[in-house]
Amino acid sequence: MTKRFLSILLLLISIGSCRFFPKYEGYKRTWSGIHYKLLAIGDDTRKPSIGDYITVDLKYKTMEDSVFFSGKRRLRLITPEFKGSIDECFAMLAKGDRAEFIIHAEPFFHKTLQSNIPHFIKPGSDMKVEVTMLDFQSEEDYENQKIAFMKWIEDFGDYEKEVLRQYLQKQKLAIKPTASGLYFMRLVAGNGKKVKPGDTIVVDYEGRFLDGKFFDSTIKRRESFQFVYGTEWQVIKGLEEAIGMMEENEKALIIVPSDLAFGPMGSSTGIIPPYCSLIFEVELKKIN
Repeated sequence: MTKRFLSILLLLISIGSCRFFPKYEGYKRTWSGIHYKLLAIGDDTRKPSIGDYITVDLKYKTMEDSVFFSGKRRLRLITPEFKGSIDECFAMLAKGDRAEFIIHAEPFFHKTLQSNIPHFIKPGSDMKVEVTMLDFQSEEDYENQKIAFMKWIEDFGDYEKEVLRQYLQKQKLAIKPTASGLYFMRLVAGNGKKVKPGDTIVVDYEGRFLDGKFFDSTIKRRESFQFVYGTEWQVIKGLEEAIGMMEENEKALIIVPSDLAFGPMGSSTGIIPPYCSLIFEVELKKIN
């Protein structure tokens, strides 16, 4: 009887330890199993609520700290759909906070991104997500701002089309758009290997406006962009469509109308204005 009691007691202690004590040194643990540590604390103490629109800087990493995605995203905070969801991570941060979270990789890719898990992450393993909460606003404020903004720029759509037409005419680019409106021109042929959804790809690109001014360049940063093709929050629609048409080692010039880029609102960073067509020179360096 005593032995059985001790066995049950040890089992309960073991379960309690797994549930309430962190698995990773230096991290705290939530009730749902997310490990986290604060890297920076902002000046604000208010945190976003369900339904708010948040702007975050994201980095996805392997457990060895290899970054395979980095970028800013604006999204609506929703009720977590499963225990350990990344939405729980967002809800923990006030404006200006930066934290690193360790979450289960499979539900993040399968349920949140609705994609296959990358080949370099083993099934059943964890991954790191670094999140910086840049800003957030209520759904009501977001909708009111959107309505006021759309009234102000309601004529910009036609203006953009005319500017793009003049650009193509001036550059003597006889390119027919795809069904979506994307302009694609192959510069250097690839090796025949095509990209598929779920592949991890490495690209270099330079992005500029129609007036020739650059707004981004992985070449100047000396940091190629690596991401999982076919998943949400990765690249703009125009780039995803173009990359889907390319082969490994191929280079292409693409012109992306705003409805395939940042649309009537522009980028959340303010770098890309509303209704702005963009030019990208892209090299698909590697498909894994």
